[in-house]
Amino acid sequence: MTEKLYLRDVSIESFNAIVQSVEENHVELDQTAFYVTGGGQPHDTGLLKWDGGESSVEDVRTIDGRVWHQLGGDLPQQGTTVTGFVDQIRRHQMMRTHTAMHILCGVMWQRWQKVVTGGNMDALSGRMDFELDEFPPGFAEQIEDLCNAEIAADRPVAVSFLQRSEAVLDRDLIRTKVNLIPDTVNEIRVVDIVGLDKQADGGTHVTSTGDVGRIEITKTESKGRGFKRVRFVLHDD
Repeated sequence: MTEKLYLRDVSIESFNAIVQSVEENHVELDQTAFYVTGGGQPHDTGLLKWDGGESSVEDVRTIDGRVWHQLGGDLPQQGTTVTGFVDQIRRHQMMRTHTAMHILCGVMWQRWQKVVTGGNMDALSGRMDFELDEFPPGFAEQIEDLCNAEIAADRPVAVSFLQRSEAVLDRDLIRTKVNLIPDTVNEIRVVDIVGLDKQADGGTHVTSTGDVGRIEITKTESKGRGFKRVRFVLHDD
């Protein structure tokens, strides 16, 4: 199993690892700081270097329970020690965006008690689906203002780990469907925007809502009764 270093430290810019397996243009490492596609968040990109070679990291994903890094150039041999360098610009954009999604989720729950049913994101943009029959009047403007107020509040974003038996008893985590996490996972990673939103989550986040930037709601869509979609982008100002 590849150890996912970013689960405990998102500030890692470079790391050393040993190549466990090589298949076609993919390598499996014993540990990685590259985010692995999952939970609606796309993978990190960057560079792998080793004695005598280097290659861009173009994709990182789990296949049959194993983490594979797709490379765009040379391939190291099995057993080679490599150094990975995470693209920090893309990583920070993803962190801002993922935290923005949690802000949106928290505002929807606190203001309307509506749960998120799905979502997806890219660097500085995303969309979330909610269990909502109809949009309230002036919804887009109202939720944009509420989200930006939470950003201005500069709430801390804390990451902690709970034993599964403890996590399922946390009332704040009920709507995050902790019970859907495989039974083999005994330790639950929790991302808490203090005072706003707490979720079981494996993604990367900024350390404060003030780092997100400004949210702009670009579109609201009705996908049917009980299925409403909200799209947003982030700005630096």
